[in-house]
Amino acid sequence: MKLVVDCRYIRTDGRHDGISRYSNGIVTALARRAARSPDVELTMLISSKKQLELLPDLPWAMASAPTSPREPLVALQVNRLEPDVVFTPMQTMGKLGRRYRLVVTLHDLIYYRHRTPPREFAWWVRLLWRIYYLAWWPQRLLLNGADSVVTVSKTTKRLMAQHRLTRRRVDVVYNASDDPVGERLALASARTPPAPASSEPRILIYMGSFIGYKNVEALVRAMAFLPDHELHLMSRITPDELHRLERIAPGARLRFHNGATDEQYADALLSATALVSSSLDEGFGIPVIEAMRLGTPVVISDIEIFEEIGGDAAILVDPHDPAAIAQAIGTLDDPTEWAARSAASVRQAELFSWDASAAVLWDVLVQLGERPKR
Repeated sequence: MKLVVDCRYIRTDGRHDGISRYSNGIVTALARRAARSPDVELTMLISSKKQLELLPDLPWAMASAPTSPREPLVALQVNRLEPDVVFTPMQTMGKLGRRYRLVVTLHDLIYYRHRTPPREFAWWVRLLWRIYYLAWWPQRLLLNGADSVVTVSKTTKRLMAQHRLTRRRVDVVYNASDDPVGERLALASARTPPAPASSEPRILIYMGSFIGYKNVEALVRAMAFLPDHELHLMSRITPDELHRLERIAPGARLRFHNGATDEQYADALLSATALVSSSLDEGFGIPVIEAMRLGTPVVISDIEIFEEIGGDAAILVDPHDPAAIAQAIGTLDDPTEWAARSAASVRQAELFSWDASAAVLWDVLVQLGERPKR
């Protein structure tokens, strides 16, 4: 049986974003399963050799980029590989003329509720973005054009059923975090409450984009109530957005990292009191799992997806109430409360792993592969 995994969303600049990390985590775990299955051949589909720097050592083949005008007909390129089943981490892979079984992924329905596209996109992309999310039928067309669909949470699966988005089978293949190794893993298993010097602030971490629904403004306003805390915003940010956030709460302690390596991010989490998020919507929330995996408590919005992945370990807050956010963060100044949340966080994060997710996906792929080809 020949399985192909679409890895064309892997970043080429050496740093994962959400879809890149999901692609890498899944294909790496699938590779471990394929190594134990001599009758299965696993191949990665890439669009740039630079992507191989972040991928496991597996056979690979080239195809056009997913943003190419050739994407609607990409199946004609993939057909040459003669796969039995193809898995793609998005739902937009071209399907015209395919001669194989196809499993697609829908991560979330965020942009039906928050239609404002990212500011950095060209005007014509933003226009098409808005038009696409005005109706449900384009999404139904994409999903029903596949043989099977996966999504990354029970929350999104419920919403898909609510809006009758597909007639296909839908399985949950959870996101996960990359496991810390070596010294960081040892530190995570022996966490104690942070005890900053009297002259140093307690550290809070935000990891995520600055698009509107992320509601970072609420975190910045909450910092005005926390003079002995400092919010570290780890992600890349434009100068205009940085200055806008600084003006919201002039007295707040903010530190903008404008991007961090995985190692820098992990080190920051290990020194932090909490990871915080006031997001109004999420498809999953990988930073939440990343923090909990390292024993860092999380103070996050009381939205359905965060309830699902944070469980009883998370402190859930009203994302519209900066004072309530600050009050919740303040409870972690109690060493006993912090330690209890830290231990609970590690236990909760263990529910999510790439190997467990790949096991679910493997069964879907193999079952489809046993059917006759199209």
